[in-house]
Order: sequence, then C-alpha cells, then structure tokens
Amino acid sequence: MTSKTAEIHPDAGRVAALMPADIVPAARARNGQWLLAGLLLSGAAQLIDIAVLTSADRLPASWWALLLAIAPAPLAAVAAFATPKVARLAVVTAVAVLVAGIVGGITHNGLFFAPALVALVVGGVGLWRAS
Repeated sequence: MTSKTAEIHPDAGRVAALMPADIVPAARARNGQWLLAGLLLSGAAQLIDIAVLTSADRLPASWWALLLAIAPAPLAAVAAFATPKVARLAVVTAVAVLVAGIVGGITHNGLFFAPALVALVVGGVGLWRAS
C-alpha cells in the first residue's frame, strides 16, 4: 500500500486484513473452488438452456427444460456462498435437480449440465468430509 493510497483510503490496510480467505475455514475454501466451478458451469448451461427455449427452433417447454432453465444456478450460488450447514442442503437439492433435469432432457440439451453436476458432487463430498 502506497502512502497516496493510505491518504485516500485510511482504512485500506484494515479492510485488506479481513479478506474472505481469512474468514472462511481452510476446508471450506478448498471445497469452495469446486462449488464455484459448479456455479459457473451451471450458470453457463442454464444460459444455453434458456437460449434453446427462446430460439427460433424451440424445444417444447416441458418440465425438465423449465427446471433446468430456472433452478441450477441459484441453487449452486446458495451452495457456494452459504454457511456449511445450508450449503450441504443446497448441494443435495442442486444435485437432485440436475439429475432429474439431465434424465428428462438426455436426448436434447440435458447433458450440458453434466460438468456442473460433477463439480457440485465433488464440492458436496468435500463439505461432508470437512464436517
């Protein structure tokens, strides 16, 4: 931190000491990488699913397509950023939603969610081992 930064932001050194890596336990930080990967992958697949539902050559709006268009990214976000107790519940729910959606849409675009499923399962197993 330079002196000019200290003049503009006098609390910058104190705020830098409270970074999330210092607050989150080490086990959560290791699993957090997998959960963040699950969030990014499920968000990307969810955008693909929404694009397929709204394209010129549309898929029918069936239960699995709507489930995969709505639920995966918010559940993965809860799993990535919530407390460990809530995160474990969110991981189980996200995995159940992804499995049901992938099985329902296996012949269309359900397999786009498989990498997110793997990342969330690995992160969830790590959460259970850490507790």
